[in-house]
Parts: sequence; C-alpha cells; structure tokens
Amino acid sequence: MNTFTTNRARIEPSSAELAFVWFQRVIAGYCLLFGTLYWIRLIGFHPGSLWRFDLMPVQWQVASACLAVFFPFAAIGLWMTASWGAVMWFICAVAETVMYLVYPHIFGYRLPIVAAHMAAITIYAILWYLVYRERKAAQQE
Repeated sequence: MNTFTTNRARIEPSSAELAFVWFQRVIAGYCLLFGTLYWIRLIGFHPGSLWRFDLMPVQWQVASACLAVFFPFAAIGLWMTASWGAVMWFICAVAETVMYLVYPHIFGYRLPIVAAHMAAITIYAILWYLVYRERKAAQQE
C-alpha cells in the first residue's frame, strides 16, 4: 500500500465522528425551535396571559430575552460543530433546568424539557468520549 491510500483512510471521518456531527445538527434544530418559541413569546404572536413581553413578570422577561438570543446562537455553533456552540447550548440547558427545577413556583414545573436536556447532554457526552477515544487510538498508531 502506498502512502496516498494510508493518508486517505485517515482523512475520512469515522462512524462515531459522523454520528457526533449529525447529533450536533439535530440538537441545533432543537435549539432553533426553542429559540423560535421564545421569540414568539417575546413578540406576543401567541395569545395568552404571559405571551407578551409587556405583560410578563420581570423574571420571565429576563429569562425569555436571554434564551431567545442564546438558543439561536447555540444552534448556529452546533450546526457548524464549533466548540462554542456546545458551550452555549449547555448554558441554555442549565438555565432552563434551573428555571423549571429550582424555581417551579415562578416558571412552572416542566419535567419533559428537563429530561430532554439531560438525555441530550448524556448522549452528547457519550459520543464525545467515543470520538476522543478513536482519535487517541489513531494517534498512538
């Protein structure tokens, strides 16, 4: 085998790397959806008592404004597979988890959202570890 074919085999991504990239893109879509829902809440497009910014309590105004900006920003970073995208997504997930678990009397108790964040973070960590282990093994060869 010549050096061209051995180098070419190293350039192609592994199945774990492809799964990791596609998982990040799925989460990017999830973040874009959440960001859109927060923007709908901010502009008052949906009818309801707390669905307009000027009618929201202050804590909902702060949370909605921050997450309406952070979620789309995280979506862009995750889609590009940039490291800051995962950091922004983690900040959003922690913020919503704290909102719904620590302050349910203010924000409500939304266990499905918290469970989705925890499941996504767990899958992300597993895929990241698999990619890390493959890269480390490739470096040792």
